[in-house]
Amino acid sequence: MTARIIDGKAIAQEVRAEWKVRADALKARGITPGLAVIIVGEDPASKVYVANKVKACAELGLHSEHIALPADTSEATLLAKIAELNADPKIHGLLVQLPVPKHIDSDKILNAISPDKDVDGFHPVNVGALATGNMRFAPCTPYGSLVLLQKSGISIEGKHAVVVGRSNIVGKPMALLLLQHNATVTICTSKTVDLAKFTRDADILVVATGRPKMITGNMIKPGAAVIDVGINRLPDGKLCGDVDFDSAKEVAGWITPVPGGVGPMTITMLVANTVQSAERAAGK
Repeated sequence: MTARIIDGKAIAQEVRAEWKVRADALKARGITPGLAVIIVGEDPASKVYVANKVKACAELGLHSEHIALPADTSEATLLAKIAELNADPKIHGLLVQLPVPKHIDSDKILNAISPDKDVDGFHPVNVGALATGNMRFAPCTPYGSLVLLQKSGISIEGKHAVVVGRSNIVGKPMALLLLQHNATVTICTSKTVDLAKFTRDADILVVATGRPKMITGNMIKPGAAVIDVGINRLPDGKLCGDVDFDSAKEVAGWITPVPGGVGPMTITMLVANTVQSAERAAGK
């Protein structure tokens, strides 16, 4: 048995087309959804991510602002810029690209972003809304992972979903989203004793540990859907996920590749959250 490959690039294009229809409907009313991205410093990976976010906005005809600040920018200056963008009616989504320099308190920065513009879904108000089943903005990577399952025709309701990883960015919100769709959810970590006992029982397995090829084929239930959120660079320069793709694809029913799986969906859902924010602001 060879798993069906979940093509994140193709699904991302499909989803972007759906959200472009909604963005165009807003523009017909004189409202252009706007996203502002602030980057502090010269982190190479962050610069690539920001460029991709700006490109995605351009594809859908959204307004975007890229604010690049030097690494020695003070926390007070950054907070003032956030306050300015919070008050700007042209901006419906606002995010600060992480990581920020060490002299800046990232929690204070994330908390300063208006919950109504927090399209990353990291503000405590939006985390609480997700936890109580009143989701406004879900963090983009778990949101994208959920959409990959749905677009692939994978049933979630009543299934046993195992999430390996407990981060605030992926693991915890992923578990909450699966719960909202009536899955039975188990959360594991890299420290879980006899981890394979849990992963082999998963109908849906989501892995986000940051450990290359940690989950192997013999740890997967035959026919399971495997969503690999990890992206790691090996010594030879190649990218791989947290799942050993070669062995896993011989057991799983569906699997996401790395790259080309979850990655394209993250930015897609950021754009979706921005359009949704503009719709709310327009009173839809």
